[in-house]
Amino acid sequence: MSPHAPEHEPNRADLYKDPARVSGMFDQVAAGYDRTNTVLSMGNDRFWRAATTRAVDPRYGQRILDLAAGTGASSVALARSGAFVVAADFSPGMIAEGRRRHRGIPNLSFVQADATDLPFADAEFDTVTMSFGLRNVNEPKKALAELLRVTRPGGRLVVCEFSHPPSKAFNGLYRFYNDRVLPVVAKSMSSNAEAYDYLNESIRDWPDQPTLSAWIREAGWTDVAHRNLSMGIVALHRAVKPLAR
Repeated sequence: MSPHAPEHEPNRADLYKDPARVSGMFDQVAAGYDRTNTVLSMGNDRFWRAATTRAVDPRYGQRILDLAAGTGASSVALARSGAFVVAADFSPGMIAEGRRRHRGIPNLSFVQADATDLPFADAEFDTVTMSFGLRNVNEPKKALAELLRVTRPGGRLVVCEFSHPPSKAFNGLYRFYNDRVLPVVAKSMSSNAEAYDYLNESIRDWPDQPTLSAWIREAGWTDVAHRNLSMGIVALHRAVKPLAR
């Protein structure tokens, strides 16, 4: 199947995470993406977004990069502080939908961007954040290094991403939901249910919390820490760019 499949032909990414296929998949689900996520997460997406916003702690006049912003739901929450927010995403369909929905917010801009080759200057942002997007990048370690490059010394990183519940019992229930319930609900809700099959596979394949923390340190970030949300379904990772010597 072509990565640029027609709108009526579902485009499905796989664990090779070819950028064109990932972008095309998200293009096809852009219009209903936020609504579907709220249903599939049983409303927890709003809690995760609020927790991420608190961790970013946006301030008036700051410059914030919200990478993998999708339609900009997370970016709007950050922009309400008076910060200048750049909502960046690899999917032109997501960017177009975000611009359509939020064009009236003066301190919010949308930019199409590749996480492994960001179109921004060194040290351009006070804070960089990425929610549920690092998992979809074919070179996540390179993306973490790029986020470090565009952050000012002393600036902060906040990554919210699916993870692995540490409780074996709860993890079993979570896997049952993802394997048996999620595909049925996605089929009834989404124009591209196969995209959510990929979602399930990518979550299962993604490293656990300590491994992602190690990747963040390897990229050059310091003061790396994380905390679990929703019993570890999601983890919120935080770090700081070292001050220039």
